[in-house]
Amino acid sequence: MFNQTIKKMRKVIFIIALFIAFSMNAQEKDSIQNYYANSVEKMLSGKPGLAIGGYGEVHYNQPLNKDVKETGVLDLHRYVLFVGYNFSSKTQFVSEIEFEYAKELWVEQMFLQHKINPYINFRAGLLLIPMGIINEYHEPTTFNGVERPIIDNKISPTTWREIGLGFSGNIMPVNMKYQLYVVNGFNGYDATGGIFSGSKTLREGRQKGSKAYLSSPCFTGKLEYYGIKNLNVGVSGYVGKSQSRLFSNLPEDSVVLRKKADSSVVNIAMVGADLRYSYQGLKVTGQLYYTMLGNTKQYNIFTSKNGVYNDLGSAMLGYYAEIGYNVLRLISNIKYELMPFVRYEAYNTHFAVEDIIAKNDKYDNTVITTGLTFTLTNGAVLKTDIQFMKSKADSKYNKVFNAGFGIMF
Repeated sequence: MFNQTIKKMRKVIFIIALFIAFSMNAQEKDSIQNYYANSVEKMLSGKPGLAIGGYGEVHYNQPLNKDVKETGVLDLHRYVLFVGYNFSSKTQFVSEIEFEYAKELWVEQMFLQHKINPYINFRAGLLLIPMGIINEYHEPTTFNGVERPIIDNKISPTTWREIGLGFSGNIMPVNMKYQLYVVNGFNGYDATGGIFSGSKTLREGRQKGSKAYLSSPCFTGKLEYYGIKNLNVGVSGYVGKSQSRLFSNLPEDSVVLRKKADSSVVNIAMVGADLRYSYQGLKVTGQLYYTMLGNTKQYNIFTSKNGVYNDLGSAMLGYYAEIGYNVLRLISNIKYELMPFVRYEAYNTHFAVEDIIAKNDKYDNTVITTGLTFTLTNGAVLKTDIQFMKSKADSKYNKVFNAGFGIMF
């Protein structure tokens, strides 16, 4: 069943690629207006020598509940430094070092890139998985809302990075960016037992380049097309198996141990689609993830605790649509930007389940976020919003007020 789904997914991606290719041939060159580049891409395109950049954000989160009084949370959520070195116009190195919650230190990216020709770059190191928008464009000045979209936490586990190698490039004549990597996969089973569940999803399985182990490789890639005026569209994918410590020192001739190890593995196939449209002061963003999980029945049985089955679903779905408008554009000689926005978001980590468990309505959620983004200057923003969150099991929305600022340089 899972292999048939993978074949169907490949056909869908192929059809989409053909459609994009046809659209590219239909566009006039003077319509090419829209091109997005994140901080790393800007650094890689710089002059030879040392390159430094960074971003940071501070948050205030205040639950709004009429029944009980709750304290707000103030958080230096993250402070990030980019340090890179362009050895030449062809060979570059880049790193992203992040301090989270004013106490945790992580390396989010660190890779070496070599330009083989104008259209092909070889990359190796700790790489961002190119799924969706936020995982690559996550600087706080690049998105509305104090917090990142929730589907980029629950479905695509941002910031998602793993060690691997592959190719990337920008084919300017056809207005297409691409990435294709082989990477290590999620840790799905180790000495602590099963890592995945309906509530935790896949997020806790990120290995983040920290003593990561490999029992089978995974593959990921993305196409981004920016040849239609004001529009950027992307199609991304990830496929492979979760990793399991039970494959370590596994005798080749042990059928029993092999079967046990196979029960600790989940087959993962994720497809994503996204779009960004901007016209004068208008900004529209949309994103969708669909994740298919195979072998979940065996995994849930194998990772049972105290006689209770684990509850990892066999499919997850998440999407959002957002619209905003810079109202200060209506006033001449104003260099500031003030963008009211609203985002409708939904995700379900039990979109489908196998027969040993029932769907849990707590995993089927709707989130509405509305607020303001005030841009002081290029690279500095103030943000505020209110989020209305409700699961299918809830009778009313839970509300949270958020405020903060973000910088990028």
